Amino acid sequence: MKQILVVDDSSVIRKVAKRILEDLRFQTAEAEDGKKALSACAFLMPDAILLDWNMPVMDGFEFLRELRKMPGGGKPKVVFCTTENDVAHIARAMHAGADEYIMKPFDKQIMRSKLEEVGLV
Repeated sequence: MKQILVVDDSSVIRKVAKRILEDLRFQTAEAEDGKKALSACAFLMPDAILLDWNMPVMDGFEFLRELRKMPGGGKPKVVFCTTENDVAHIARAMHAGADEYIMKPFDKQIMRSKLEEVGLV
């Protein structure tokens, strides 16, 4: 079973994402900011990360840059999941090492489609 880390400061988004991902037969873990997510990755590197952009303590972009420097940090597929929809944000995320991008709000069909695109489903 593949492991996905859901990183978002909104407990509601984490709960919705977790329910969808578990329906898709993923094992999930959660973190509410990038710093906690880095600690989780140091403990157990997931197969994928669903990542919010705007969070306190450490935002998604900074987390992604730090993740990719870690041993094994190039392995997880990273899917940004955010309300940021301008081309500059998307380009910046992809340049930093994101594999895909989902706009909030999302549903099971969108999530499945994006995870298929990165080879996880």
